[in-house]
Amino acid sequence: MTDDVVNVSAPARLHLGFLDPGGQSARRFGGIGMALEEPATRLSIRRARQDHVDGPEADRAAAYLDDMRRHLGIGARHELTISEAIPAHSGLGSGTQLALAVATALRALEGLPADVAGDAARLGRGNRSGLGAAFVTGGGVAVDGGKGDSDLPPPLIARLPFPHDWRVILVLDPSDTGFHGADEVAAFATLPAFPEAQIAEICRLVLMQALPSLAETDIAGFGAAIAAIQQMVGQHFAPAQGGVFTSPAVARACEALAAADAHGIGQSSWGPTGFAFAPSAREAHRLVVAIGEAAAGLDIRILAGRNHGAGVERRGLRLTGTG
Repeated sequence: MTDDVVNVSAPARLHLGFLDPGGQSARRFGGIGMALEEPATRLSIRRARQDHVDGPEADRAAAYLDDMRRHLGIGARHELTISEAIPAHSGLGSGTQLALAVATALRALEGLPADVAGDAARLGRGNRSGLGAAFVTGGGVAVDGGKGDSDLPPPLIARLPFPHDWRVILVLDPSDTGFHGADEVAAFATLPAFPEAQIAEICRLVLMQALPSLAETDIAGFGAAIAAIQQMVGQHFAPAQGGVFTSPAVARACEALAAADAHGIGQSSWGPTGFAFAPSAREAHRLVVAIGEAAAGLDIRILAGRNHGAGVERRGLRLTGTG
């Protein structure tokens, strides 16, 4: 006799910039982002005699599990173990990836078809960005087309692979968090209308510079487009978050990275996590060494992009004493 276990690994994402935060184009937000190889939310699920949820973000995961079982009409009990979670409220999409990892794992265990977009809507994810759901189904660099009238997450309209040799320099501030929940909603409400000229410029930069540069492995062109988008979006959000960057420490490190010739400096979502790009692991290491004391107190990581979506593995474990 076997006891099936499903393991799921869902990647963190960088949000590289909104296209239309205010919705002047009739579709609100829209955005460009990418999947990261690390960090990731990793969990496993199996049937059990009684519910047991353990690990980081256990309470949130248990709530998602309950919601999905009610929706799917599943009466079984489960053991859910989260072995690793993306840092919460850091701008890396932790909530969406946790929710969709739980939903994906439950569906796989119970032999039900995947419904990533539907599950995102049911669990209250993807209200502003469709990128989290997009990086469950695939990786790379993606663009979503903004929120329309549908209850589903914004549609994916472009996806390209992230170059194999390029690296992301991730700048995390363990002492800070970005806006989330009611604070995030309140912060959006305080912001003025986003200038239409800048909306047009950001869309041009994405379509005519960032994506073509990515396709041609031109990191200078890609980085310049992302940096320009980040500057416009960051200045728009500055009154709510206290500057172009949420964390002053991350801002100092990113300024130092820019001075050392890193590409595409920016902040993911509300932060506090910052990022930069390098054409190789070797160059990324040089940049991290070059910023020296500007990195004090921060968690600096050099990461590859991820060109595939969530990993899902189902395996049967033989139960001892059952023959």
